[in-house]
Amino acid sequence: MRKFNLLLAAATVCNALAALPSSASAQGLGFLSFLWDEGGAREVVSFNPRHEPGQIIVSFGDRRLYWVYRRGEAISYPIAVPREKSRWAGTTRVSDKRVNPSWTPTAEMRRENPRLPISMPGGHPQNPLGVRALYLGSSMYRIHGTDAPWTIGTAASKGCIRMYNRDVLDLYPRVPVGTRVTVTWNRYRAYR
Repeated sequence: MRKFNLLLAAATVCNALAALPSSASAQGLGFLSFLWDEGGAREVVSFNPRHEPGQIIVSFGDRRLYWVYRRGEAISYPIAVPREKSRWAGTTRVSDKRVNPSWTPTAEMRRENPRLPISMPGGHPQNPLGVRALYLGSSMYRIHGTDAPWTIGTAASKGCIRMYNRDVLDLYPRVPVGTRVTVTWNRYRAYR
């Protein structure tokens, strides 16, 4: 009887997955996000004291975002980094902040996946920007939440910096427009 119940449960899950509509992220698993860590992996770490408090250092090498909250210490958040073709680095500033941002895929994204919607309203559970977005300079790049938490820690984006929604909710009120953001491939783990 126990084997039968396990098989029945597995069949129910498989049927539920098969019935899923595809999401904007083409994952279609948003309702299963409870299976992934939705944050809590952030931690306070020792950090190079040359960095001024209040700035953000994004280390694609560490796959972490560091918000320097006082000299020598930072809050470290896990992130998803750009795929190899979309790599970039440099210094910019937060130019805008949005709660529940809407999303419009680029022409390149739509060429790669014609099934993507023309746009996705803010607050939609399948919106790939998640619950908050920090816009970086005049670029298309953002630090934002995600509808695909299983991508955190991987090279998954087109250039944006993805965070767990819970983590971007923690970072968002700490960061005013004008905050300096340094994006690098350097590693900072040595300071932990």
